Amino acid sequence: MQHIFIVGSKGIPGAYGGYETFVDKLTEYHQNNTELKYHVACKATETGEFEYHNARCFKIKVPNIGAAQAIYYDVAALQHVCKYIKKHHIEHAIVYILACRIGPFAGYFQRKIHALGGKVYVNPDGHEWMRAKWSAPVRKYWKISEQMMVKHSDLLICDSKNIEKYIHESYDKYQPNTTFIAYGAETRKSTLKDDDEKLVAWYQEKGLKAKEYYLVVGRFVPENNFETMIREYMKSKSTKDFAIITTANPAFLEELEQRLHFKKDQRIKFVGTVYDQELLMKIRENAYGYFHGHEVGGTNPSLLEALGSTELNLLLNVGFNSEVAEDAAIYWTKESGNLAGLIDQADTFSEEKISEYGKKAKKRIADAYSWEYICSEYANVFENYKK
Repeated sequence: MQHIFIVGSKGIPGAYGGYETFVDKLTEYHQNNTELKYHVACKATETGEFEYHNARCFKIKVPNIGAAQAIYYDVAALQHVCKYIKKHHIEHAIVYILACRIGPFAGYFQRKIHALGGKVYVNPDGHEWMRAKWSAPVRKYWKISEQMMVKHSDLLICDSKNIEKYIHESYDKYQPNTTFIAYGAETRKSTLKDDDEKLVAWYQEKGLKAKEYYLVVGRFVPENNFETMIREYMKSKSTKDFAIITTANPAFLEELEQRLHFKKDQRIKFVGTVYDQELLMKIRENAYGYFHGHEVGGTNPSLLEALGSTELNLLLNVGFNSEVAEDAAIYWTKESGNLAGLIDQADTFSEEKISEYGKKAKKRIADAYSWEYICSEYANVFENYKK
């Protein structure tokens, strides 16, 4: 039996969040696989253990120490993992670390895990050091941390071919061992009907109608290009609404209002968050079009969900996005007037043309990004550990 220890997600069950959903799906699809045994670190306010999808979930108590929590959590989880491997005499364990937060400790833990007969696998995530929310010193830390994690890993599992290419171009001196396995997405439709009370009430509350709105779902941060999308929508002639499902960020919202004065445009609607996954899936399905402006990170879960649900997708033209959607979407740039023109063009598309894009998008997800396929790829990597 192959033991896999997963460190770096907040834990399972995964309510929302990319890594949490990934670990939830991985353990779900492998729960009857007698060759694989998962041990999952879970961030908690107390210690303890529980079973979920046949995985052993161990709670790591994390003190409330602000931004350093994430680093503390990973280090404490790895210390627990090393003790557990030693105590239970587990041979050839795989320790799979999600994200590159603990670079300064990477060499220490790799040596320790090697001494116990195990290996360290890392998922490098996206370019954390490029995110605008971090100050210059913190961005420098993330960059150095990424470098050290690449240096001290036995295998890097990249969820984007562009990330894999970047790893080799930036850290060739370490001769990194990499493989590509994408993030997954649901390929089914929402269980909600068009006349579901929950959906009808949500539309009434937000002032929206099915197929009469463009949609974006994502964290309200600068690198997701909300400013460009809102500015360009205001320039467009579209009579449809622009619904923005996002977390609250009052400071950034005020900053955008000062620059764009979007509140005077009745079409721009910030509609809060939607944690009901069936409702969110239905809202995606009923959107006329979906905007995706992410330019930092690997395979973005929100993009996969959009391709699986919304027929017409308008994506920022960067490698991370075009690698995923290929010809199943239309693309825009940050150049002034570009997206506004594309919106006006999209408003004239025939139902047949939109349907064609929708079929291509769903086929793309089914062929390369279904959870079943992704989890089988992981099983191959984990089961071939000793080969």
